Amino acid sequence: MGGAQAAGDGAVPVRVSNRPGKSAFVILCDHASNFIPAEFGTLGLDAADRVSHIAWDPGALAVSQRLAAALGATLVESGISRLVADCNRPMDAPDLVPEISERTAIPGNRGLAPEERKRRLALAHEPYHAAIEELIGERLAARRETKLIAVHSFTPVYKGVARPWQVGVIHDDDMRLAEPVLAALSTGGDIVVGDNEPYSPADRVYYTLERHARSRELPCVMIEIRNDEIRDERGQREWADLLAGILASTAEKGMSGRAVRWRSSAGQAGLQK
Repeated sequence: MGGAQAAGDGAVPVRVSNRPGKSAFVILCDHASNFIPAEFGTLGLDAADRVSHIAWDPGALAVSQRLAAALGATLVESGISRLVADCNRPMDAPDLVPEISERTAIPGNRGLAPEERKRRLALAHEPYHAAIEELIGERLAARRETKLIAVHSFTPVYKGVARPWQVGVIHDDDMRLAEPVLAALSTGGDIVVGDNEPYSPADRVYYTLERHARSRELPCVMIEIRNDEIRDERGQREWADLLAGILASTAEKGMSGRAVRWRSSAGQAGLQK
């Protein structure tokens, strides 16, 4: 489970597993796959780059699968590499279709015509978010409690700077899930935990949760695990088990963090549904 995870023999933009799952949690894996459809060739990258963190979040899918299984939760995973189109970026983000990632240029993404950019989004970005929209719509119509957990991984060293955190909890001012998760991870002091590290919503990495959870005032949190922690099956299992226990505990005890009404980047209050 620690190797490269392609999307199968064809370009499958999204997979939904255990759709009728009984859990209130829905697990999202935005960067689950490093699969680049054949029509794009290699995007001008060598084999090492195509399995590195610039192409996907190594280990994140395996953790997501184990976490979903432990909780009895539905899992939604992307099936196409973030190098084709990044499912966790807004439409105006410069790295929505990245021309450079960290220090690596992506020749196949350079100077794309608007029509090609639009085609990329229709192939990867739009189906992923449409699947999440449909799933949440079904759950809310059935009056099912719904909480979104986005699982990511991050590289231990970025642009030459070491990142000390083993795990990061990414959140905005809605702390209903983030607060108890941060507290549980920090108990005992044996895990180096980042509070909005190595990223925060200000870095525009919170798009999926803003679009699907915050706009509906659903509880949500993003969990970033340093990818050397989950490079093998043992690490993936240990982190999934730890997170499953923490999330199950929040469900039993209730969420202690405060709920704050969401406002979009344009300053308008999000819709409550």
